[in-house]
Amino acid sequence: MKEKIMVIEDEQRIADAIAYALKREGYTVEVVYRGDEAIKKLQEFGPDAIILDVMLPGMDGYEILKKIQNAERIGVIMLTAKEDIVNKILGLELGADDYMTKPFDMRELLARLKSLIRRMQKVETKKDNEEINLRGIELHADKRTAYAGDKLLDLTPKEFDLLKLLVASPERVFSREQLLDLIWGMEYYGGTRTVDIHIQRLRKKLGTDYNDIIQTVHGIGYKVLGGHGEN
Repeated sequence: MKEKIMVIEDEQRIADAIAYALKREGYTVEVVYRGDEAIKKLQEFGPDAIILDVMLPGMDGYEILKKIQNAERIGVIMLTAKEDIVNKILGLELGADDYMTKPFDMRELLARLKSLIRRMQKVETKKDNEEINLRGIELHADKRTAYAGDKLLDLTPKEFDLLKLLVASPERVFSREQLLDLIWGMEYYGGTRTVDIHIQRLRKKLGTDYNDIIQTVHGIGYKVLGGHGEN
């Protein structure tokens, strides 16, 4: 059964063109033109991925991301007419998987969507019964939950995947390029700055008692400290 894709875009011409291209590829498609209608539709439709415009009436794309980032895994490709890096970073910080600036080539959008779905399916087919404990950090892969001591961490899907990868390989140094490849996929179109942003967010969420577990290896990337530590 082909994946379900929701298009959230207020420009009807663009939304309908995307929907047409997706349907030709065999996807099941739902189109929403307003941000404030999207949340209800998301719950009803249950998409595997969404193509999300930033500027929407009723509720913008960033607000939608905030509301769905802790829900079941949904792939997100954001669309925007804005080209500055601040808007791109904000979308990635809030859990978007990829980002495209209008105007865009429909073939490229379809290619990125296929790449995103492949990465999601690859993650889902891995063993989900893994439990990891390191220096007071505890992860449960089946439930996709993470704790720092007794505190349940409020992580986005990408933040969880990144923390899990690092904690599962203590003392191993990962370059930014390796992390970008392993977590976002070889075909990801973003830059290594994405990795730095997610590391910063992880450290903040881990809190002062645990944020030093993720070490910066200057000029290379990051690693997690091994051993039991004080926690």
